[in-house]
Amino acid sequence: MTRGRLIAVVGPSGVGKDTLIRAMIAARPGLCRVRRVITRPADPDGEAHEPVSEAEFEARRKDGGFALWWRAHGLSYGVPVGICLDLAGGRDLLVNLSRSVLSEAQTRFQPFLVLNLTAPADVLAARLAARGRESGNELAERLLWTDQMLPEGVRPVVTLDTAAAPQRLAKLAIKALQAVRA
Repeated sequence: MTRGRLIAVVGPSGVGKDTLIRAMIAARPGLCRVRRVITRPADPDGEAHEPVSEAEFEARRKDGGFALWWRAHGLSYGVPVGICLDLAGGRDLLVNLSRSVLSEAQTRFQPFLVLNLTAPADVLAARLAARGRESGNELAERLLWTDQMLPEGVRPVVTLDTAAAPQRLAKLAIKALQAVRA
């Protein structure tokens, strides 16, 4: 059996990571999305994550409950360790990851691929303002991360501009995934 790929979907806040993941799964049902654990309340209009308290997150982290974890923007994010079983079972997994954990992810999970999403700063600012989760300094802080570079040596990387409609972007992303596997 072929091992599944961990496909990291990365980019700055507001670039459309969750939108692309949903569109890719709709276009290719064999893809699976990793449900992250986040110390943020549930949001019916946002990512379908597992909301937990800081204390619960820390307890799970100490117990080895996360394959990857990081802190950003005052929140804790975790990828459940159960992804290892899915990958071993041959499933390709899409996961919204922080660029800060890409090197670790590449070391721990093979095959590994990065979908690096980009958009102009004005587009990101408008999208962040429209979602309404941040304002003022929080919004400005998120925009500071727009130009964060990928860690050196992380490969393969497919870069996509999210200006295209989500369905078209999903087709481009799936085509790129197939090309990288070939």
